[in-house]
Amino acid sequence: MYTQPNNQRDTKPVTIATLAKMKASGEKFSCLTAYDASYAALLDNAGVDVVLVGDSLGMVIQGHPTTLPVTMDDMIYHGRAVARGLKRALLMLDMPFMSYATPDMALMNAARMMQEAGAHMIKLEGNANQLKIVEHLAGNGVPVCAHLGLRPQSVHKIGGFKVQGREQDAARQMVKDATMLANAGADVLLLECVPSALGREITQAVGVPVIGIGAGPDTDAQVLVLYDLLDITPGRRPKFAKNYMQDASSPLEAVQNFIREVQTGVYPAREHCFD
Repeated sequence: MYTQPNNQRDTKPVTIATLAKMKASGEKFSCLTAYDASYAALLDNAGVDVVLVGDSLGMVIQGHPTTLPVTMDDMIYHGRAVARGLKRALLMLDMPFMSYATPDMALMNAARMMQEAGAHMIKLEGNANQLKIVEHLAGNGVPVCAHLGLRPQSVHKIGGFKVQGREQDAARQMVKDATMLANAGADVLLLECVPSALGREITQAVGVPVIGIGAGPDTDAQVLVLYDLLDITPGRRPKFAKNYMQDASSPLEAVQNFIREVQTGVYPAREHCFD
């Protein structure tokens, strides 16, 4: 396992209150995916603020074409492994496809993620249709990140992996959905593959931190799939992803460069954004 002494700016554990304070002060924070203890320890030592065990593991670890085959047991297994590698970063886990179809199902599975895997926050994909679920989770003390824009679990419903919110009506609805989810108790929002202007509008419209991936430079944080950052994802890399190994001598340096570029606003550059 990676055990290099950490060189973080702050060794205090990151909490929801930490992220809210960073948004209020205009300080950008970083988020990366991890699926095992070794990479989790590397990210933690590098100073990543939020580590996401994404259901993207279905694609980058298991080799599936979508995230749909990922199960709760998969998420618990990988979440537990990642938790062992973390000391400082906030640990967020994705709720897999059809694991939150009803409020009671969502609560049961979120409880498993927190009790069995050590999650500090769960993430679910949705829009205003998930308001009752978010309210139910928040009302029972479960920290929630609501994922809007391109929702990979709905890839067959929306017709593929494509930018969302380009049409005026769709953009207006997404702003409304984001506001309603935050008011319902979502502690964090995540925006994927939306025009930069919409990413900025939503970030300014809500009081909770907004994490972007292909959502422009004005969100409160940026997230990437670690395998994209390290240039080991087979096939075509998404437009919003940047190969940080190109100018790094090690994975640690690549991650540190990502963190620095997020904090200073260098990443994402225009070529990583959508109009």
